[in-house]
Amino acid sequence: MKERRPKKLDAQGLLDYALRTLAARAQSAGELREKLRRRAESQDDIPAVLARLKEYGYLDDRQFAGAYAAARRENQGFGKQRVLSDLRRRRVAPSLAGRMVEQAYRDADETEMAEAYLARRYRGVALKEYLSEPKHLASAFRRLRSAGFGSETVIRVLKRHSAADETLDALGGEAGEPGELPE
Repeated sequence: MKERRPKKLDAQGLLDYALRTLAARAQSAGELREKLRRRAESQDDIPAVLARLKEYGYLDDRQFAGAYAAARRENQGFGKQRVLSDLRRRRVAPSLAGRMVEQAYRDADETEMAEAYLARRYRGVALKEYLSEPKHLASAFRRLRSAGFGSETVIRVLKRHSAADETLDALGGEAGEPGELPE
């Protein structure tokens, strides 16, 4: 079976493609630039298309990052680190991503958010019993860390539901940098 390659687009075709892409889902300038790069007949057309989109107000990384951070906080209940890494993955400038995440999480209590996340993920489970087993405790720790909550916050929240202080202290020592998970 022959692989179908998308047709290369001229400047007007790139603009139309960019508008369709933005209509389907919000994109950062970096994400859109990469998509346009794959479809462009001439790489020289890309900066002009991006400039036009910015001029029209359709492409604004600041607005995108702010809306994205607020939505991830409100809808999924993720912590700062997760949202920050997601924005970086979506090619938003690190300094802008950091500012927008700080702004979105300015009045948030990370401990309350972690509690709510844990309750949502383990609804219908008796947490005291469930987390008494070390493998479940480690799993909950990793799940909260991958949701973007700091090690100290995760340990504080899990200590409320588990008596295994030494296991939690060991997990906290293995956590390392934000975003890293213990093995």
